[in-house]
Amino acid sequence: MKFSILFPHLRAWVLGLAHLWPATVIKPNFAVWEVFHILSLVMLGGAAILIGLRLAGAGLKEEPPSVVYRGLAPMLAAGVAGVVVTGLLIGMANAERLYDSAAFVAKMLALVAGLILTFGALRPAALADGRVDRGAAAALVAGGAVWLLAVWVFLTGGLITPGLFHVLTAAALLVFAVSRGRGRWIFAAGVGLLLLAMYLATHVWIPAGDLEHADPANVALAWAMAAWIFAAGMAQVRARRSGGDASPRLAALIGCVTILVWVTAAAAGRWIAFA
Repeated sequence: MKFSILFPHLRAWVLGLAHLWPATVIKPNFAVWEVFHILSLVMLGGAAILIGLRLAGAGLKEEPPSVVYRGLAPMLAAGVAGVVVTGLLIGMANAERLYDSAAFVAKMLALVAGLILTFGALRPAALADGRVDRGAAAALVAGGAVWLLAVWVFLTGGLITPGLFHVLTAAALLVFAVSRGRGRWIFAAGVGLLLLAMYLATHVWIPAGDLEHADPANVALAWAMAAWIFAAGMAQVRARRSGGDASPRLAALIGCVTILVWVTAAAAGRWIAFA
């Protein structure tokens, strides 16, 4: 799919990046921008994961969500600022490559969704120790909708095999982290069987290099993995009890979705150069 058809002004906007700063300043320091971009992603991802897990009732459970958020807020803000600034600089140096790139479109959508969810939903829910007001709920709906649009770009832009597997892996780890008791190990066994099926399908049953058959097999197994993760996640939602250190269900959803949004942005950025 040509995403420039959906976003007719994308070419002008992307190429305009190259004229915002002299090329003699941007391109010679491209490696520097990349290093700081990765460091910013590490800061942002680490902070978002820790806060999101706490809202989901996992991770740093000995501290209330508000304390976890306040301790990580500077790192979260610095990570977001670093990702945006260095991302612009990297884009200026590679404007032609970004034109009509499905991965670039997915990353921009995920970035918007991440900002909405992080500061519109995650922040107020964490500061309120898991209580979700109408504003945070609205931000969850809006950010979640934009994120689903980014996932749709992955699905229709030829990126499901390399891109969405990163997101599925993160989702599986999240479900495993928040699961309890025997359900955790049943879920892990199901994931292991699906991964084994993927390996056998693409390395044993289908000859190496036969992408005509390997890609459909990967897509089908990816849908199976997504269905298993979703079913296990819903089972945990139903099993979640109030009281103790358990977080409210909606706050847990905010934490998990925010983590997956930033994983989606990172996965899309990983494949911009190859898609």
